[in-house]
Amino acid sequence: MGQTASKDNAKPVSLKQVKIKDGFWNYYINLVRDVVVPYQWDAINDRVEGAERSGAVSNFKIAAGLTEGEFYGFVFQDTDVAKWLEAVGYLLETKRDDRLEQVADEMIDIIGKAQQPDGYLNTFYTIKEPGSKWTNLTECHELYSAGHMIEAGVAYYKATGKRKLLDIVCRIADDIAVVFGDGPNQIAGYDGHQEIELALVKLYETTGNRKYLEMSSYFIDKRGQEPSFFEAEADRRGRTTHWSNNKIHIEPEYFQAHAPVREQEAAVGHAVRVVYMLAGMADVARETGDESLIEACRRLWDNIASKQMYITGGIGSVAHGEAFSFDYDLPNDTVYSETCASIGLIFFAHRMLQLEPNSRYADVMERALFNTVIAGMSRDGRHFFYVNPLEVTPDVCDGKNKNFNHVKPVRQEWFGCACCPPNIARLLASLGEYVYSTKGNTIYSHLYIGGEMELALGDTTVKLNQHSSMPWEGSARFEVTLEQPASFALALRIPDWSENAAVLINGEAYPIADQIVDGYARIERQWISGDVVELALEMPIQRVRSHPLVKQNAGKVALQRGPLVYCVEEADNGPLLGQLLLPQDAKLEAAFAENLIGGIQVIKAEGLKLQFEQWGSQLYRSNAEAALEPANITFIPYYAWANRGKGEMAVWVKERI
Repeated sequence: MGQTASKDNAKPVSLKQVKIKDGFWNYYINLVRDVVVPYQWDAINDRVEGAERSGAVSNFKIAAGLTEGEFYGFVFQDTDVAKWLEAVGYLLETKRDDRLEQVADEMIDIIGKAQQPDGYLNTFYTIKEPGSKWTNLTECHELYSAGHMIEAGVAYYKATGKRKLLDIVCRIADDIAVVFGDGPNQIAGYDGHQEIELALVKLYETTGNRKYLEMSSYFIDKRGQEPSFFEAEADRRGRTTHWSNNKIHIEPEYFQAHAPVREQEAAVGHAVRVVYMLAGMADVARETGDESLIEACRRLWDNIASKQMYITGGIGSVAHGEAFSFDYDLPNDTVYSETCASIGLIFFAHRMLQLEPNSRYADVMERALFNTVIAGMSRDGRHFFYVNPLEVTPDVCDGKNKNFNHVKPVRQEWFGCACCPPNIARLLASLGEYVYSTKGNTIYSHLYIGGEMELALGDTTVKLNQHSSMPWEGSARFEVTLEQPASFALALRIPDWSENAAVLINGEAYPIADQIVDGYARIERQWISGDVVELALEMPIQRVRSHPLVKQNAGKVALQRGPLVYCVEEADNGPLLGQLLLPQDAKLEAAFAENLIGGIQVIKAEGLKLQFEQWGSQLYRSNAEAALEPANITFIPYYAWANRGKGEMAVWVKERI
């Protein structure tokens, strides 16, 4: 139905072509299938005792005329249902589940009944403010909500071949194309929260209808142009705001509307909106070859990755506005680092890899995935982080300092604004799409995740069976199966955490020193069925320090091994983690703890702890005596923290020179 990408671009190997069989990742994928998606279905149906009410499903039933009641939740509550359906689509694409498909089909029937004759679909405006649709794009997320439903429709169609939800979302998009534009009686604007841009490109790729690509380009091109659309819209409705009784005050940077997207120099404002916007920009650039958009994507990528990203792959350093602040401002204890923002960063990285396969994008994709994303969900699949701090003192989070109100020392069952849990579900359910891509006669391996992959390359079918020991050890093995001998290149990413790499082909060393292009070791040869490629990556324990301008980490060090960032937790090291010191010459040893948090590699260090004499009641003392005493420090992977109850945690530890 759809059109293929340009020959100059890389194409992801689709979810249908990849079957993950990995000792580390299968736990999470099975958790999503067996626990997370059923739990989230219960949550959005308000069946989880003690969790915040959702109202998401009941809103659709009310809008469909199937029951009576009042709209409940945020103006964008529909997206919880959309993202749940999208995750279901990915699960069904990899494994049939008749019962799950039936539940989804029944939900889709309800959605169809809630859609208005002109294609409009939004339960808030249908139920609560039927006369006010499209009057507050700045704040009310109508196009954002539509975008998530479009993504769900595409995913479900690809998985099942059923057109009902796809037809629903095509009608949504057709209505948007009528409502928005520069013609008479059209709205010459765009949404306050980007999402529709990337969704419309997905719909274009699936249907081949170029109108959807043109609408995505329109929204991107309009953003940040003068005169200000958001100011004019606010004037038309008397400057009222959805969120309070005050008059609206618009900060253009918050919405990335301070300048046309091609002229923006740094990531500013709401972090999720930035990376969703950039993902859409990269999509449009890929389909149109717009070099100015590609250059803008590169420039903003560089700003985020080199000046505004946490070591964990988290982005968005301040709670006010869930936003970027300024270059090198990366506080650890008041950080926001929303789970959705790291997921959006992965979306952006994945699309940049399609524009130009370069390991710097895959390195960040891996960093965010292995650290912030899976840290956002507990091992039981029923508790979630919205905010991902790098330093926690529970008494501070639970106390009266409102600067820390957003930080939680333990994961929550659900949220009134529950964007993160279903976002985790849809990403992990679609993880197979992020492992490989192809460009010409080259197969790129971006992530070392075990499993089987099959694709047509030229006149032959190539099967790769990958065995990966990551994240605990730095080895991956690829077994090649072919219908007939074939010439192609296999490009293996050399991660930024490994300084030395070696490749064996059929047991013999293969020189890669001169074969590394943009961070990938290219192995170009004629392959025969049964060939085996082995990649060995050096995986030392690394002491990582921040740029000198990151003042919050001055004099501190963090540990990383392979893709995993480590932290200290009170459960292993006792309270007052701020008094721990790690000498520069301290011996560091990695050891696998089979029975700890599902089996993890810990790092043991011979450190020091600052101890004071009996202090007394004085707040300050000039004659206090302090001593450094030996302390055995245990570091665990950051993703595993807060699975053993409430306690202190820190990624960055004071370093003793």
